[in-house]
Amino acid sequence: MNAQRTQLLALLDQYHQLGIAQQVDYDKFYLYSLITHSTAIEGSTVTEVENQLLFDDDLPARGRSMQELLMNLDLRRAYEQSRRWAALHIDITPDRLRELAALVMRNTGATYNTLAGSFDAAAGDLRLVNVTAGAGGTSYLHYLKVPARLDAFCTWLNAERKKLLAQGDAVQQYALSFEAHLRLVTIHPWVDGNGRMARLLMNHLQWECGLLPSKVDHHNKAAYIEALVAARQTESPQPFLDFMFEEHIGNLRDEIDTFRQSQEG
Repeated sequence: MNAQRTQLLALLDQYHQLGIAQQVDYDKFYLYSLITHSTAIEGSTVTEVENQLLFDDDLPARGRSMQELLMNLDLRRAYEQSRRWAALHIDITPDRLRELAALVMRNTGATYNTLAGSFDAAAGDLRLVNVTAGAGGTSYLHYLKVPARLDAFCTWLNAERKKLLAQGDAVQQYALSFEAHLRLVTIHPWVDGNGRMARLLMNHLQWECGLLPSKVDHHNKAAYIEALVAARQTESPQPFLDFMFEEHIGNLRDEIDTFRQSQEG
């Protein structure tokens, strides 16, 4: 962790000294990149350029399914709401998480009829059915335990984020955002959209702390899932924290290298 801390702080210092985030429309394009990689992990094939045209000019890419396009549009709306709340330092509550989940699943969520009752993914309803972690995987938390666990998660998160907002330790703030990501996806409150929600919450906390948001490159999807599984199996957040720190460090290096190469040209 000490080595990761040193690398991360050094790269963040370089990033800010170079003024990378000060480029015109950088913030907007970085957001589009976060959205594109997050949906790509869930199977979307829409590229960053295609999302730029979709978001800015209402031009849907040819050859992409309506499901993919709507997934990206919905996630953009959820991010926009999240950023408004982050700027106001609003507490994270189960109701606010359900509101964000409703935006994430607005046009792609379905209604489910189960023995326990009906629920609507497009409304952000918590699941009333049990789900497994992939083929042959163990089951996630029983659906009856989800509301109480989500309440406890929000209580823990609000206490931790307030401490770290006051302290201003960037590495610890990143660590909290990564652990919140892990904890939310482990609870798996919804029948669909849990990964997008966990990554959205991670970025929400980072924006609230004034950090450069981290993304999971969709090319590293297998390693990402393996880190989540390892954390769950060992009942320790460390495998996932290690992965996310390395992922963010790698992405920062790539951004810095790309910027420097562009300046040389």
